[in-house]
Amino acid sequence: MDPNHENIALSRRNFLTSAYSGLGGAALSAMLAADAGASRDGESAGFMLPGKGHFPAKAKRCIFIFMAGAPSQVDLFDPKPRLKELHGQKMPESLLANKRFAFIQKNSAVLMGSKRTFRQHGQSGMWFSDLLPNIGRCADDLCMIRSMHTDQFNHHPGQLLMQTGSAEFGHPSVGSWMTYGLGTENQNLPGYVVLTAGRGSSGGATLWQSGFLPSVYEGVLFRSSGEPVLNLNNPAGLPGDLQRRGLDVLAELNRHRFAQVHDPEIASRISNYELAYRMQSAAPELSDISDESGATREMYGIERSTKLKPGRGGNPDTWSTFSRNCLLARRMIERGVRFVNIIHASWDHHANLDTELAFNAGMADQPVAALIQDLKQRGLLDDTLVVWGAEFGRTPLGENRRGRSANTGRDHHPNAFTILMAGGGVKGGVTHGETDEIGWDVVRDPVHANDFQATLLHLFGIDHMKLTAKHNGANHRLTSLTRQSRVVREVLV
Repeated sequence: MDPNHENIALSRRNFLTSAYSGLGGAALSAMLAADAGASRDGESAGFMLPGKGHFPAKAKRCIFIFMAGAPSQVDLFDPKPRLKELHGQKMPESLLANKRFAFIQKNSAVLMGSKRTFRQHGQSGMWFSDLLPNIGRCADDLCMIRSMHTDQFNHHPGQLLMQTGSAEFGHPSVGSWMTYGLGTENQNLPGYVVLTAGRGSSGGATLWQSGFLPSVYEGVLFRSSGEPVLNLNNPAGLPGDLQRRGLDVLAELNRHRFAQVHDPEIASRISNYELAYRMQSAAPELSDISDESGATREMYGIERSTKLKPGRGGNPDTWSTFSRNCLLARRMIERGVRFVNIIHASWDHHANLDTELAFNAGMADQPVAALIQDLKQRGLLDDTLVVWGAEFGRTPLGENRRGRSANTGRDHHPNAFTILMAGGGVKGGVTHGETDEIGWDVVRDPVHANDFQATLLHLFGIDHMKLTAKHNGANHRLTSLTRQSRVVREVLV
């Protein structure tokens, strides 16, 4: 670079980053918005103002319900009468060749038909098992994709792929990409919030990481009861004005440091401190559901309990926690939160499938259906995308790992699984894709995890090829750089 140009650029950077008015933060935000192909005019330090995508959007907000551990699609969504007929028989060797399993022993594995009863629901005739009667009543608002597939067969890599577009550590999650590209509509709450229930997913916090994006885009973990975010409240005896003066001094020190080293994480730190300060009044109001009517609380099942054995699904309180999370998700999107992840674990039913699947399905069925119905009644479903998904499916084979005398569960199955979508520009009452007669492989309209992600971004007006961030010399995106991903237009309104 020409020395004169370098000095001019340096002087401009120093002015932008050291000005007390917060122009440094604005400059950073503008650069991020430019990289994302979005527009957030007038953004200032500590704020993440809403922006525009690459084309008109159908959806404004997303609630992504992630069932970590992988629900069994052949016991919930994809009935296979032929599998029942073949129960106890071995699969053809040709289908098992070159297949990898987590635990199944190929030589002695046999097919295992489902014990569930399936029936069609709604005018669309969408199929659901007897474990999901409430969600079944939402059939005409749902899009069911039965032809999902992935290239990961273990939990943590599979969860990373579904949540971040890559099976490797260090990539931003879909919620981080969304807020990076579009910002948020409420400056007093995070743009990306995470709610959890159950015993914890294999992926843990890596599923809502910001990766190589600034940490201001990372998911913020909310609790369903008590203090909404750990350490959010002031210590006893700390006056509000003293906290404000302390934050101002800290921000000034951080701005001076940013002027010296130009590390984007310093600007993110300023933004996060300011957001935490504003959240101290906004978050408690959000989490206080006492203003919800008794009918609404009953619809979601907030006070319900169960005598079913939870197994991997958590504990007896998990039903109430998950119900509360679904209600909180609705309250969050009402208040302008861009992306809410509800993560529950675990659906990893290698054994005791009948008992543990009944617990998990019973936990999810009522509140998920209530969430869809509630959004619809409030006029929010049209521009709110609701997703039920997981990292992969379960095998049509019974699990026969060494030391077990009976097949009572199913192993990991990346070849075929099911996700549900509702609202946000997705066709209702549509079943997309098809698997073979035993649910082993996709035979029509395959949808890879990256195709689903490209479709999700498209619904928000974002071209997945253009939402990029430079890292290690490459322009990365949510979808794979080495695989051609496509928008599944057949499921769009």
